[in-house]
Amino acid sequence: MSGFHPRLYIAVLVVLVALGALTAYAFSADSRSREVAVWVAAHRHAWYALPFVVLAFVALCAVPVMLLVSLTGAAFGPVLGPLYAMAGCLVSASTAFAIGRWMGRGRVHGWGGARVAAVMRSLRKNGTLTVFLIRKVPLPFVLVNVLLGASAVRYREFLAGTALGMMAMVVGLAGFSYQLVETWRHPTSEGILRALGFLAIPLTLAWLIDRWLRASGGDAQAL
Repeated sequence: MSGFHPRLYIAVLVVLVALGALTAYAFSADSRSREVAVWVAAHRHAWYALPFVVLAFVALCAVPVMLLVSLTGAAFGPVLGPLYAMAGCLVSASTAFAIGRWMGRGRVHGWGGARVAAVMRSLRKNGTLTVFLIRKVPLPFVLVNVLLGASAVRYREFLAGTALGMMAMVVGLAGFSYQLVETWRHPTSEGILRALGFLAIPLTLAWLIDRWLRASGGDAQAL
């Protein structure tokens, strides 16, 4: 495991800022988007809000998951947004995992070449850690989940690794997007500081995780 490098930190920062800015513009500049945001705010605490978000994540599985997380955070706030987004990510990932399990290893064998084969072997040794590390690599969300479903990893290891691997990104991006929308609408220095605070969450956690992995080593050297 080579760990996180400064270039990767910069790339993550650029992606998060771009997604947050795009979401803020969509929710603030376009009148139709503002109407949707107002409607969502009125139904934010309704019983059907969470099932609606989860179904949206499953139905829109081809859409980049980071964009869905960003939109969910902007729509539902810094508390419900990350919770709903994480639930959507886990259910969407589990659906693709089930498809991969149904397809079986024979049908997906050779999809990703030698490197994917090495990761598959690593999944047999430490499934949770390997899934956790995979979530740090910018790969297509649906394809990865299908491949993991066709691997030897247990479902509980897949779920735990996915939750741990995506937690920082979901909390940070959802909170950042919401705060950026609010700051776009009502510019204040305090709002900018809050947005930067949410942005610092995934980067700080990524740095801490990197240090932990470097100190403890790991079995997933193929990543």
